[in-house]
Amino acid sequence: MSSLTYDLTLAGLSVGSAAALTGIGLIVTYRATGVLNFAHGAIAMVCAYVLRQCVVEWGWPLWWGATVTLVVLAPALGVVLERFVFRPLAILGGDPAQTLVASIGVFVLLVGGAALVWGQGARDDAPELVSADPWGQLAVVVVLAAGVGTVIRWTRFGRELRAVVDDRRLAVLGGIDADRVAAAGWAFGAFTAGLTGVLLAPYVRLDPYGLPLLVMEVVAVAVAARMRSLAVAVVVALGIGVAQSQLTRLHPSGWSEQLLQAVGANLFVVALLVAALVLPRIGTRDALPRTATARVSTPPGAWIVAAVLFLLPLGFAGSDLHTSVQVPALGVVLLSLVVVTGRGGQLSLGQAAYAGLGALFTALLAAGRFPGLPRLPELAALALAVVLVAPLGLLTGWPAISRQGLALALATFAVGVGVSRFVFAQPYATSGLSLDRPAGFDGDRAYYVLELALLAAALLATRALRRGRTGRALAAMRDHESGASAAGVSVPSLKLLAFVSGAALAALGGGMLGMGLRAFDPGAYDPVRGLLWFAAVVVLGADSTLGALAAAALLVGLDAGARGGVAAALIGVLAVLVGRFPGGPYEALRTAAGRLRPRREATLTAMGVRVRARVRSVGPQADDSRTPAPGTAASATLTTPDSRIVPTLPTASISTPAVSTRSPVLSAPTLSARALHARYGGFTALDGVDLDVRPGQVTAVVGPNGAGKSTLFHCLAGTVRPTRGEVRFGGLDITRLAAHARTRLGIARTFQQLAVFPSLTVAENVRVGAEQGRLADPDAVERALRLFGLDGPVRALPAAGLPTGTLRRVELARALAGSPRVLLLDEPAAGLDDAEVAAMARVLKALAADGTALLVVEHDLDLVADLADVVHVMAAGRIVASGPADHVLETLGTPGIREAGV
Repeated sequence: MSSLTYDLTLAGLSVGSAAALTGIGLIVTYRATGVLNFAHGAIAMVCAYVLRQCVVEWGWPLWWGATVTLVVLAPALGVVLERFVFRPLAILGGDPAQTLVASIGVFVLLVGGAALVWGQGARDDAPELVSADPWGQLAVVVVLAAGVGTVIRWTRFGRELRAVVDDRRLAVLGGIDADRVAAAGWAFGAFTAGLTGVLLAPYVRLDPYGLPLLVMEVVAVAVAARMRSLAVAVVVALGIGVAQSQLTRLHPSGWSEQLLQAVGANLFVVALLVAALVLPRIGTRDALPRTATARVSTPPGAWIVAAVLFLLPLGFAGSDLHTSVQVPALGVVLLSLVVVTGRGGQLSLGQAAYAGLGALFTALLAAGRFPGLPRLPELAALALAVVLVAPLGLLTGWPAISRQGLALALATFAVGVGVSRFVFAQPYATSGLSLDRPAGFDGDRAYYVLELALLAAALLATRALRRGRTGRALAAMRDHESGASAAGVSVPSLKLLAFVSGAALAALGGGMLGMGLRAFDPGAYDPVRGLLWFAAVVVLGADSTLGALAAAALLVGLDAGARGGVAAALIGVLAVLVGRFPGGPYEALRTAAGRLRPRREATLTAMGVRVRARVRSVGPQADDSRTPAPGTAASATLTTPDSRIVPTLPTASISTPAVSTRSPVLSAPTLSARALHARYGGFTALDGVDLDVRPGQVTAVVGPNGAGKSTLFHCLAGTVRPTRGEVRFGGLDITRLAAHARTRLGIARTFQQLAVFPSLTVAENVRVGAEQGRLADPDAVERALRLFGLDGPVRALPAAGLPTGTLRRVELARALAGSPRVLLLDEPAAGLDDAEVAAMARVLKALAADGTALLVVEHDLDLVADLADVVHVMAAGRIVASGPADHVLETLGTPGIREAGV
């Protein structure tokens, strides 16, 4: 027994050593560049194939092939990726969504390229670089980890690396060559990836899909180490490897045997699920795609062209028609990504799992093998499978409530891998399972007609989720999650809706795909396939239903008409370029066509020449007339970077509210804070703050940076929960109430950094506030637009690219459209000129006179003096002075206040 334990431990150390190498490479790359390299496994696979090509096919000596592969090829590949893929993204701002998509694009590109070059079959003759004895591999891991740790901790390069990770731009200003640091990190990460692939290839299946996925499964060790500690990553990897090996000695009886075997063979997958779903999350920045520009409109007649193309296969026969059957089914699956990712902005890498579950449940129900249910006809089985799979969308929807960006990507990927390993790969669930087509639709042509009908239904469902109130709320959540919550959107519920709807659509498409193939094929729904689908939808327009249909036709058509891997390679190339063309190829083509279009200079007519001469002759007298006088209706225009002419209505035209029918001021509730305490780590941000925001008054909070103003503001708005104390609205304790729930009670807010929804028009931005606010007032939108001078042509323009002053008015109009009783304003004058500030002050005074309670956190003391009825001065987390504005502002220079730091 002791000999068996020793042998199993050695085997586990061998597996754990390879996993540790993966963890070291991922951590170094992440710490040098801030990118979780999803392509790590693909680089490992390519290096393993290259070493096999050199040694087995070309007959090179093993040492020479290993040197070329690991010392030359792998680092060079890392440097190329850094230089041509990730450095441009870092220069453009390092958007985490774009870098993640680019990383997945590299993964897909390398997998597709390997399939093209070496074929899709598995190879079992990979050369063995290190003997099966694990001590050599373990020594490599320990030496590598110790060396890297020493470099990072004690050398100048290590200090530069930490500085680049903390703030790349600041590091550059400090004289650090950030490009050199990032290139070194990528070179080393690619080297460890290649070493991992070379060590694993002799003992696992070497194919373009299996090895990359196996390497990606062990990303759990890097996540468990919080993407920082090399020692923790090594210990976790070795521990999981030994534990997985030791589990093989257990042979319980009954149903638990198969479960234990599945866990023992996939312990790294279990660790990935735990690390992604349970451990403190990493990468909390915004989800994909952060739409920074207006949505590209559908080309005229595009739907007609799409309809004709999808009807063409009805005239096909034989293998062409049989291949075409897959396109509508895959199109439905990809529509689920349009809902979840394109419209909802939630990163989902696990949609293939829901498609596979839809196919599996349909097959089990149609075969009468689903527990507790009789055999059903195929169409009824498909419908019930959709109903059963839809709630399982909570598997990824629930983590999405508290996760974004990289953390959500890992969670959804972990769920997809877990379903693949513990459901699709288990014989008890899939052995001997077949799937027929519905009665009357057995032929390819008849079944294609049925698929078109189901695709039309899916398109209608997708349209319903992308239009109207729900569609606007989803777009708001995608564009600015905090802003959407402040507008009253219930973000957690909406995320769950997006994932449940996406799971239902994916299940429908997966069942259709299974019936089209007449079998349940687990390989058709593996996680690598899911990454390919995700990349295809993103690069062809994540929020475009036409893009999803085009992606389906492209994926099926290219792989059917050419050698396998062409589609993956093409999608990979497009995904690598997504940072430059986030709107997809159509936007790129439109931009290129606009640049190539010859521009003709405008020439004046004879009358124009005479008018210009007269204008120039009176030019000096006209200088003082450029600024409209108060009360005039003059307006100006502004040319935005995309050459639109945007009317910027003059601030003087902002009207003041007419007499309202609001309840008397005395009946409106007071927003109050009592004994608020808040801490961040060891820092006390609030230390027993009491505050009242009364109706009919403008209350201002001033103080130096770090005084606690923002923390107090967030506690009142619901985005920060105090450690002690309470917040009350009238007689209601709202201390633990979410931000969107406070908005629906009548507590609206604005942001210091603009929180508008760039893909929506000005009117749609305001409508979101009206639809999600306290009252459902049909006239609220028009009233708010008129109040802030937004009811002209600007109302129909997308918010993307509008001037700051206009966007500030859009944000205020959205807040007021929800009929708030309390309005919280965080630096409302930020980005506005004097005229705009004066006009805004008049509106805010009128709102206060109408009974609204206003709280203003502002650094502009002139605005505070002109606007506020009551001023509170904060310093060191406490209110050190309070009273009427003129009295408090006069005392700001007194010794007591000065000693408090104001």
